[in-house]
Amino acid sequence: MEKKVTSLNIQTKAVHAGDRKKPNGAIPVTTPIYTAASYIYDELETLDKVFGQEIPGDSYARYDNPTNRGLEELLAALESGATALATSSGMTAVQFALTAALLDRRKSIVASTGLYGATIRMLQSIFEPLGVETTFVDICDETAVEKAIAEVKPGAVLLETISNPLVRVAPVDTIAKLANAAGAALVVDNTFATPLMLRPLELGAAFSVHSLTKFLSGHGDVLGGCIIADEANAPILRSLSRTAGPVLGPFESYLSMRGIKTFPLRFERQCHNACQIANWLNNHPGITKVNFPGLPNHPDQAVSDRLFPSGLRGAMISFELKDAGRPEVFRFMDRLKLVVRATSLGDVHTMMLYPAMSSHRDVSPATRRRMGIGDNLVRLSAGIEQVEDVIADLAQALA
Repeated sequence: MEKKVTSLNIQTKAVHAGDRKKPNGAIPVTTPIYTAASYIYDELETLDKVFGQEIPGDSYARYDNPTNRGLEELLAALESGATALATSSGMTAVQFALTAALLDRRKSIVASTGLYGATIRMLQSIFEPLGVETTFVDICDETAVEKAIAEVKPGAVLLETISNPLVRVAPVDTIAKLANAAGAALVVDNTFATPLMLRPLELGAAFSVHSLTKFLSGHGDVLGGCIIADEANAPILRSLSRTAGPVLGPFESYLSMRGIKTFPLRFERQCHNACQIANWLNNHPGITKVNFPGLPNHPDQAVSDRLFPSGLRGAMISFELKDAGRPEVFRFMDRLKLVVRATSLGDVHTMMLYPAMSSHRDVSPATRRRMGIGDNLVRLSAGIEQVEDVIADLAQALA
């Protein structure tokens, strides 16, 4: 019988969970890449029972794939979930989690004002035309969230553990209690925090979603997402998946699984580097504001201390350049030699992005200003390099 990985530490789960299946007696050390679109059995009756989910097995790749299954078991173990679904992108994960959450609940959402720009656009351009109303609220204002939930009576509450790009920290534990009391499913985008810092399902969330592209895979070579569901919502997630087929390909699943094996080591280093970079930026005369949960002046310091492990405050920083607009920001970023200027995050190399141009490009300038995203704001994702080299690059670009 297959051994379950249950009570181990997350660092150990990252290395072992989901691996060493033995389909033919021999046990592969790592999960192989299964490219078959369909599967056959010696007797048709067996295939019939597999199709009917009476017995475990593979029948068609939209339903299941051994490579994907290994990755999904790994993700469920990391997030303390009942099941996981690997999807074709992080945005697919958000959309599919909300669809599952709203299937048998009221068709309305209370969402954080501090969301990734593409998520805001999805709510407005996909869910709203389908009759799903979204009410936006400052997710860090617990009184405002409680009022919104009471008034809207939503089917789902949507937030990011650490917001993009202003790195505000949501009181996930408190909001989970409010959502559950109202019968709403809490959907948490946990990409920035990762399961090493927080596992939303342990606090009462129904779904935790990630962009696999980011910290979990960590090497900039995978486009993918994932949803982890609690026990109550696992059946509907798997059922919807069999119908809609938002699944990740086996090659991407293999690369994701390989990347996750070193994720805890990478992410700890990234968090430590981010802390040093943020403190250096906070003392630079050319920087007017630094957003990082590890700084003593961060507005959500008490929430961070309550929810996150000691010494880990994430690897994301945003900061404002003094007296800068778009031209000055472009000149600063063009001067960078080591820091990679790219529209992603969570890679092994330090990356920088201009939110007004990329992550929140589709958000109107007026909305960006209301969100606190000015034209002088840049976002940095700390990598695993020697931190002094990153700081030296920032210094010469700011000179």
